[in-house]
This record gives sequence, C-alpha cells and structure tokens, in this order.
Amino acid sequence: MIFGRVKSLDAILATAEKRGLHRSLGAFQLTMLGIGAVIGTGIFVLTSEAAQKAGPGMMISFIIAGFVCAVAALCYSELASMVPVAGSAYTYTYAVMGELLAWMVGWALILEYAVGASAVAVGWSGYMVGQLRNLLGIEVPMEWVNGPSAGGYINLPAVIISGLVTWLLVIGTTESARVNAILVCIKVAALTLFIALSLPVMNMDHFEPLMPTGFTGVAGAAASIFFAYVGFDAVSTAAEETKNPQRNVPIGLIASLGFCTIFYLLVSAGAIGSPLGAQPVRDAAGTLLAPGTSELADRCRAIVAGGALEPLSCSREALAHVLRTIGWVQIGNLIGLAATLALPSVVLMMMFGQTRVFFTMARDGLLPTKLAAVHPKYRTPHVVTIVTGIATTLAAAFLPVGKLADYSNSGTLFAFMMVAISVLVLRKVDPDRRRPFRTPLIWLVAPAAILGCLYLYFSLPLLAILVLPGWGLIGLLIYFGYSRSRSYVGRGITDVVDDPAMQPEIAKPLH
Repeated sequence: MIFGRVKSLDAILATAEKRGLHRSLGAFQLTMLGIGAVIGTGIFVLTSEAAQKAGPGMMISFIIAGFVCAVAALCYSELASMVPVAGSAYTYTYAVMGELLAWMVGWALILEYAVGASAVAVGWSGYMVGQLRNLLGIEVPMEWVNGPSAGGYINLPAVIISGLVTWLLVIGTTESARVNAILVCIKVAALTLFIALSLPVMNMDHFEPLMPTGFTGVAGAAASIFFAYVGFDAVSTAAEETKNPQRNVPIGLIASLGFCTIFYLLVSAGAIGSPLGAQPVRDAAGTLLAPGTSELADRCRAIVAGGALEPLSCSREALAHVLRTIGWVQIGNLIGLAATLALPSVVLMMMFGQTRVFFTMARDGLLPTKLAAVHPKYRTPHVVTIVTGIATTLAAAFLPVGKLADYSNSGTLFAFMMVAISVLVLRKVDPDRRRPFRTPLIWLVAPAAILGCLYLYFSLPLLAILVLPGWGLIGLLIYFGYSRSRSYVGRGITDVVDDPAMQPEIAKPLH
C-alpha cells in the first residue's frame, strides 16, 4: 500500500537516542534562534513590496500572516514536544501519514529553507552594496550584484555570504548559536531604535485610505510577507540538539513568534505614519503598478526627478529611508548597517534547518547515507551542510529576491498544512500517547491552520503557485526512482544500519 509505510514514533525516538546529535541548546538559545530566523529580510527588505501591494493595509497583512503562523506554531509545538528529534515537519508526517507524504514534505522544505536562505542572501547583498556606497564611497558595478534576469552576471555579495555561513555551520552548532545571538541583539536594537524614533512623529492621516487596493491587495501582501515569519519552525528542527526539548521547544516556538509579531506591527505603523506614507505608486493614468517591475522602477525615478520624496514602495532599504526622511540621517545609515550585519543570521538559521531535514532523510535511507555522515571533530553533518551551501549559493547568485521569497512561501505553506493535519490524525489514532505540550482547542486551531495556509497559498503570484506542484513532480520521480527501494522502513529495518558515520556521539573518529 502506497501510504502504508509509517515509521512509528517509538522507532523515531529510538533512532534519535542511539544516533543523535549533541544536545546543547536551552530555551533562551532556542528563542534567540527563532527570532534570528524570523526577523530579517521580511521586515528589512519586503516592507516596500508590502506597501506597494496593500498600502497602509499591510498592517492587516502582517496580522493575517502572523495568525496563520500562530496556529501553525501551536500544532508544531505539540508534535515537537512529542517527537523531539531533527527533521521538523518531515519527521512528524512520517510518523503519522507515511513515507510518501513525508518525502513530499521534506522535498517541499527544500523550497522553504534552501530557497529562503538564497532570498535572504540576495536581500543582504542589496544592503551591503548600499553600505559600501554610503559609508565608504565604493560603487560596486551592477553587473556583479544582479543575476542575469536583472541584466547582470552574478550576485557576488550573495555568493560570498552564503559561503561564509556554510563554513560557520560546518564548524559547529553551539558556535553558530553564539554568533547568532549577537546578531539577534543587533537586529532587535536596530528595530527598537526605529520604533522609538518613528512612532512619536507618526501622522495618523497617512493611514487613510487604509486599503487602497482592497482586500485582494491585503491578501496578496500577506502571502508575500508571510516570508517575514518563515523560519520560526527551524526551532523544531533543532529539537534533537535541545536540552529538555519537551519544555524548551514549545517555549522557543511561541516566544519567538509572539515577540516578532508585536515588533512587526510597531515597525510597520512607524513606516506608514512617516512623511513617506505607504500609499502604492501608480502610473500617470492612475493604474497600480506591480512590485519588482521595470514600470514601477521607471515611475519611481520620475517621481524623484520631479523633486518629490522617494515613496516607501520604491526604496530598497525602507526602514533606513524612513529615518532619513524624518531627520535622523546618521541613525538611518546605522539601521542599514545593522541590517547588513544581522541578515546573515537568517541565512544561517535557514541553512541550519535545511541541513537537519536532509540529515534525517538520509538517516532514514531516503537519501544517500553519506549525506548523514558527521564530522569526526566538529560533530556536525558536514557533507549535507556543504551540499546545501552549494545549492543555496547557486540560487542566490542568479535569481532575484522577490521570486525566491514567493517560491519559498509555497513550500512553507505546504509543510505547515501537513503538520496541522498530522496533529489531528495523531489525536485520533493515538490519543493516549503522552503529550508534554497539548495544542489548545485543537479542533479549532488545526483546521484554522489548514485553511489559512491554503488561503495564503492561492493568494501567491501564479508562477509561485505552479512552482510547488512542478517541484513536487521532480520529487516524486526521485522517490520512486531511488528512495523508495532504499528506505529502511520499506526494507523492514526499524532502526538505522550500524554505520559509524551515523553515530556522532559514540563513534570513533573516521579515518
């Protein structure tokens, strides 16, 4: 039976205990990892796109996206506390709905993590180029900061940061978490400063009309800036490396998501209330222009050439632009510098999540066992980290940030929906299993997560909607051509083969 291959929760837990990763992370570190993964490109880079799609209504978009993430986080928390192992949504689906759907979720998570990391790397590149120009007077040729679709050769800064993050992840989890905690503090300080300076001078008149593009525009913006929340589930992929995961994983998930949602609402309010406002840019005939198009770029240049302030929708460093407009020029530059310093932490967490999903899939036999090899000195899955790093670097080198973010969202929404379904199924088929964290109002929360994910998915641009089934078809070909015949569960092996490379905590160094 095609859906009959289920890996029991007991087998998953046994595998993790015998061949697991080192447990070194606490609740505070997990919360920092979650905040580090969430606060980044979405608020620093995609604010302009949200303003163009929804105007001041982007605050409602943040609430919609945050609500979908909140109900999904509650579902994640129950499963992560029951199954505190690496693998995130992939592992949970394997335990509940079988190997084929688990493979599809793991395959979709590549869109979320690897493609998402590429999007953040491209967003960081824009800030880095701006800092080189504003602070050092160095003008980087556009051919080397844009991919072919934007008229360039390669996005060199994005390639460099992807390579550095790959190296850091190979060195070790604890070291990565320490660097991440420092970068999180920089990001939070920068956004706190933005809020403190922008809210006191907020002009409430700029919130009218609230939804100039209607609710369709608000929904479209919510689907895009959903990327601003992507990453909180990376906390659950670190469950196998967490001390007392039954307590600490739910704390890390919910605390990081709640913290980020409040921040986003305050930051977007400050941007909307600034002299720039947040009304979408239209052409001379009054037609709304789509974000990321050459028509919008031409219109923005014409507005600035006419002596007007550059609209929020036109800025590539929106928050820094707002502060410069209200008179805090140097602090605006510092906000840009903070984004430049801090965005790599988001690349780090997304690549961290991807490597742990790949590690778990390889440990189950669905990917080559070599990918699950652990470095004899650093005790990290170095092979899969390097493979992920190469894929992330290639995508960042040649694709634009907007498309990457939308592609990432399509994979994320599918994975979130499968987690919510898994929670419902498990409540039915195994009601007596111990649940250290129980999702409240499960028969209301889980369906809300499922419907919310579907709504946001179908609010994405058409190409992003089509990417998911196309990517899924490639995944099915790989599954039936390679993975299905090599699966340990399919071969009747309930635990992983006795391979020293897959026993990082007890194995002797490999020679």
